[in-house]
Amino acid sequence: MIAVLAALSAALAIGAGAFGAHGATSQQAAEWLRTGGLYQLVHAVAALGIMGLARGPAALLLGGAAIFAFTLYAMALGAPKWLGAVTPIGGVLMIAGWLWAAWTYWRA
Repeated sequence: MIAVLAALSAALAIGAGAFGAHGATSQQAAEWLRTGGLYQLVHAVAALGIMGLARGPAALLLGGAAIFAFTLYAMALGAPKWLGAVTPIGGVLMIAGWLWAAWTYWRA
């Protein structure tokens, strides 16, 4: 299931980046789409790479990236700016995923 979610996440990230480059109505919206897409894509690929030994960390990377990116995407599409206060939660989850992955690989 992690592989399926990671692949879908990567596809969505590419779509968001393309929309940011060609369809965003403001510079701020384009930047949010670009940043969200980059983080989401990188973490989708990372999750695919580590899921064999570190399934928990891979899932945490995907979840954190989803929260991070989706809040940025929502604001780019007109959601209230207070949603940006939720974005760092995704960042913390991504950091936790990387630390958990490091611990898992250290122990292996």
